[in-house]
Amino acid sequence: MSTRPRRPAPATPAPGKVALPDLVAQKSTGVPIVMITAYDAPSGQAAAEAGVDVILVGDSAAMTVLGHDSTMPITINEMIVLTAAATRGSSKADRAPLVVADMPFMSFQPSDRDAILAAGRFVKEAGADAVKVEGAGPTLDRIRAIVGAGIPVMGHLGLTPQSATALGGFRAQGRTADAALQLVEDALAVQAAGAFALVLECVPAEIAAAVTERVGIPTIGIGAGNKTDGQVLVWHDLLGIGAGSSPRFVERYADLHQASLDAVGRYVKDVRTRTFPSERHTYAIADDELAAFQAGLGIAAL
Repeated sequence: MSTRPRRPAPATPAPGKVALPDLVAQKSTGVPIVMITAYDAPSGQAAAEAGVDVILVGDSAAMTVLGHDSTMPITINEMIVLTAAATRGSSKADRAPLVVADMPFMSFQPSDRDAILAAGRFVKEAGADAVKVEGAGPTLDRIRAIVGAGIPVMGHLGLTPQSATALGGFRAQGRTADAALQLVEDALAVQAAGAFALVLECVPAEIAAAVTERVGIPTIGIGAGNKTDGQVLVWHDLLGIGAGSSPRFVERYADLHQASLDAVGRYVKDVRTRTFPSERHTYAIADDELAAFQAGLGIAAL
């Protein structure tokens, strides 16, 4: 008989609300953190019921939901509506994920005061648990200000879509020694500024692993290999919603775009052929009431 110790089965998460210490505990115990974007109540509820730890209401909604070509045009008012909806949906699950709201372009960049007021709106009006901001450098002051106001902040380094133009477009970052060293330095600075977690987007796996080893806060990767403390994917990418190609780091777990085309195509056909609605889709009226109605219109009973 083997005397090899068995690995304990993963514990079933207790009902309740995911809190910041839970994520820190997952980093320390090596249990990967699962984060996904969600933009409305149904997606928030589904994500929560599926067992994700964190919902990010991303400014990627500008492209996935609102039809823009980049994240830049989405407004704070639009983001608050989406965040509030996702929060309401996720709260219906027995275990409600932590909800993080993406602060859109120019909601935090102008000043510490603007950053605090915008972050406060996400918490007060939309029910978010935390906010996410992109970058280091000048953003470090904004992180300190928001955290100082009592609002948790998630950082975001690597490919930061709000700065994509300055970074040379949507491309991987940290691919030279100097750039990778700067990324490590920035990650430590974001942690020192008070961020409770850090998204690493589109950076080499080795660099993301080095960052993860050197910071005490959880790292969430997207296109950053599997050595980060967790992973995040965009709702529409994961489910295959919408036409077009996906980034190389995306794994499609469904093809809802084709499923939607098939379903709507059948609906169009059924309406055109008057197959839909059928008798089972309609409501009845008693014969005497129908006769009275027809009499009232001067229509001979059929």
